[in-house]
Amino acid sequence: MPTTGAPTWPKTFRSTTAALLLAVPAVLLPQHAAVAQQQDTATLAVTHKSPFNCGKTFYANNWTPSHNPSGSIDWQTYGGDAINGETVRATAAGTASFHDAGSTSYGKWVEIRHSDGSRTRYAHLATMVRGAGGSMSVGQGTVIGTVGSTGGSQAPHLHYEQRTSSGAMDTSPTVNGVTVSLGQKKAVKSTNACSGSTTTSNSNNNGDGGNRYTPAGVCGSGYAVIDSAALTGGRAYLLYNAGNGSNCVVTLKTTKVGSASPVSAFLEPKGTSRATDSGSFAYYAGPVKRSAPGKCVRWGGSIGSSSYTSPFEHCG
Repeated sequence: MPTTGAPTWPKTFRSTTAALLLAVPAVLLPQHAAVAQQQDTATLAVTHKSPFNCGKTFYANNWTPSHNPSGSIDWQTYGGDAINGETVRATAAGTASFHDAGSTSYGKWVEIRHSDGSRTRYAHLATMVRGAGGSMSVGQGTVIGTVGSTGGSQAPHLHYEQRTSSGAMDTSPTVNGVTVSLGQKKAVKSTNACSGSTTTSNSNNNGDGGNRYTPAGVCGSGYAVIDSAALTGGRAYLLYNAGNGSNCVVTLKTTKVGSASPVSAFLEPKGTSRATDSGSFAYYAGPVKRSAPGKCVRWGGSIGSSSYTSPFEHCG
């Protein structure tokens, strides 16, 4: 972990009297401290959610001593819900890079750099949605892998870190509004990716009632959401199947649910033709699936006049 030394003050002031020597620190030190505090706050401006599916509760254990690095969280089983194999999601949006340390250290791990320069790390993963050396843009809630016990791990758990833009550890990380300081162990319930959760009823088919379908449910087994885009009246989703290298796009409605209205979804691996599903649908358009191992994809969809088209991205 990088170390931080004491601040060095510029020697730009000269005094000829003892009174001036005493006055300068009294004026300058509080101002400098205020600036430093503002900079510290800026480096931790991103709000993080739990790295698990909506509604899941796991222990966040910031145990000490001898946890390396100090201040990192071990997410562990809570109650009867074993953590092994659980889906791991980005706690905040950013750019994810994928790594593999083999049987040592973090094992399979992901680092996400966020908009404020801070970063999060997710280690000991069983699987990752991209191979080592790959990268991708992620939103809060994007799936990045599954919990395992790779590297220097003795039992399945998720090792999680929050670091400032300088690389220093935040030893009291906050997730889902819960701060877990050194020596604390707290049960945290996830609200990550709750907007895509399945609803069991659809009582308001002509308004903004919940859609009974989910992106993964439409695309099928093995697919996980890696990106999404908001539309007026719904959302377009890009999913990936790490087992067969295929992508899937589905556009889900959140208004006029249950009533037929124009919806579309499309997927275009670079260098190939675009596949599109469009029409008047009650719940969703898609799934549009294409095999694209090692290729960038362009994807998107529309609901009425609201549309989204991505650049070529998610290459890997």
